[in-house]
Amino acid sequence: MADTEIKKGLAGVVADETAVSKVNPDTNSLLYRGYPVQELAATQSFEAVAYLLWHGELPTEDQLAEFERLERSLRPLDDRTLALLDTMPTQAHPMDIVRTVVSQLGTFDDTLHRAGGWTDPELDTGRSVYLFAQLPTVVAAVQRRRRGLDPISPRDDLDYARNFLWMTFGEEPDPVVVDAFNRSMILYAEHSFNASTFTARVIASTTADLYSAVTGAIGALKGPLHGGANEAVMYLFDEIGDASRVKGWLDAALAEKRKIMGFGHRVYKRGDSRVPTMKGALDTLVAHYDRQDIADLYDALESEFVERKGIYPNLDYPSGPAYHLIGFDTEIFTPLFIAARVTGWTAHIMEQQASNALIRPLSAYSGADERHIPGYVPDTAEVEAQERPEEAAG
Repeated sequence: MADTEIKKGLAGVVADETAVSKVNPDTNSLLYRGYPVQELAATQSFEAVAYLLWHGELPTEDQLAEFERLERSLRPLDDRTLALLDTMPTQAHPMDIVRTVVSQLGTFDDTLHRAGGWTDPELDTGRSVYLFAQLPTVVAAVQRRRRGLDPISPRDDLDYARNFLWMTFGEEPDPVVVDAFNRSMILYAEHSFNASTFTARVIASTTADLYSAVTGAIGALKGPLHGGANEAVMYLFDEIGDASRVKGWLDAALAEKRKIMGFGHRVYKRGDSRVPTMKGALDTLVAHYDRQDIADLYDALESEFVERKGIYPNLDYPSGPAYHLIGFDTEIFTPLFIAARVTGWTAHIMEQQASNALIRPLSAYSGADERHIPGYVPDTAEVEAQERPEEAAG
């Protein structure tokens, strides 16, 4: 395979087809089931978008009402999950805690033990709603626990976004904050074959269960080159301090060849199509909380970096300061990403299972030439197996 072209990171490789979303770098657009994400973020609840990703169509009024009733009924945590949270080290990263909880949730699902239960489409749709409902309660409890506070039980009279904020902060959220948060969750919900989604599809292709695939996806999302970038953006803002220090800070950072998180994207070369919508949400939060200093720092760093490097912000750049203004701890930013992206992950898992082929790429070997242990003499069975390679297991 000496002449084989290797696509590092599978860049440019079309691994499969999907009907869940479409990223078009030429037109700088992102569609969920055919709908521009900007339109969905401006007009729909996150519940409606989750339904769309799973079912292919936006829900009718009756379908949405039924879905909301089901989701709200699944929000409370099992006592065993609350006990598990209490055993977690306080210094543990929230991503590790949420990953562990999702794995535990799979152990509660007795339907996994049925014949064919691992990949049953109807059961997987129910599991997707279950994770969608549970994750806000988990993430809110993790933030409160970090602050030495008791978890707040979910309310079934509040929609997804309001309830999430209520459970986290213990007060009725302002509509401005609810709208910004709802938009962020929709924008993060799905993005084609990104690293964590592809991880989920690889696991699903083995016919492992949905919980296993989501747990693996969370592991992929933890990395700062993927989901952890929104945390890193806020750490940059904290390090820089204010807009007046941007030029000097950037001079030093570029001289040290530091990677500036929140900028650049593997697919979008002319800017992330989701950024304008999220920047609009950030602007409303800046005005609501009277934090022009955040906007000034944001604008100064973006302007300076784009001018010097020609690389544009991605979604993590505006979402980091937006989540900060809402009041989320920086280390909670990526768990928020989990709560949003679980909708896309599970849509892809079910799509993979519906038309499955085990994902098993080839590799080009670059190690030592064949060599042998001195004095070793193979037995007859080994020699015969080597002479019939077509019968060997793959």
